[in-house]
Amino acid sequence: MCAVSNKAVSVITLGRMGFMAAYDVQMRFARQHLDELAGKPNVYGENTLLLVEHTPVYTVGIRNQNYSKIDEVKLKQTGAEFYKTNRGGLITFHGPGQLVAYPILNLQHFKPSMKWYVCQLEKTLITTLKQFGLTGQTTDQTGVWVEDRKIASIGLHGSRYVTTHGVSLNCNVDLDWFKHILRQEVDYDAAVKPFLRGFQEVFECELEFKMLDEKELRSVCASSSLSGATNCDSEVAPTKLSQRAE
Repeated sequence: MCAVSNKAVSVITLGRMGFMAAYDVQMRFARQHLDELAGKPNVYGENTLLLVEHTPVYTVGIRNQNYSKIDEVKLKQTGAEFYKTNRGGLITFHGPGQLVAYPILNLQHFKPSMKWYVCQLEKTLITTLKQFGLTGQTTDQTGVWVEDRKIASIGLHGSRYVTTHGVSLNCNVDLDWFKHILRQEVDYDAAVKPFLRGFQEVFECELEFKMLDEKELRSVCASSSLSGATNCDSEVAPTKLSQRAE
């Protein structure tokens, strides 16, 4: 258990949700941190870990902003959405079956270093994979590999040490990777608890499980540019507060 209360992290499971609706949730929590840092009265940032399973989407980071309209159209023809973002990293596909985690943290509560943060996320992913009997490894490129295949991507944005965006596990277009190696399917639900155990261990924090209530969720969806039901309907199972990732 963490000795420092501000190292508690709230876990919110968003279920299956479109990219922009989930991004709006990220920004709501990030703004609270930034407003607190700006000295706004009665505003307190909450370190939060958002878990989501996205509907099919391609996102590109700041290193890929030169994607043309033709490229965008081709990708959309696959049935997926396409967005340019302010995160680091290259083009990434998210879709059903993948675990996507967005830690919205004030790193001053942990260690004010983006380099340290990337390393911690890589350690979290490696710890997660170890629970499935897989040996993850890092290279000089950001992310985690099993053998010669990339199994997890990391793309981040930081402002005043407040983090947005995050990691995706089993991020290859080949979503049968775990099944191929382990001879069994490992889906979003099966990956959640191992990831949370890894996050809790590596970041040395206490996880507190919470939910967005229906009013909050609908507010996010109403403000999102993707307010359709396919992007905002989220099946979220109730979870007890202060439950450990056991």
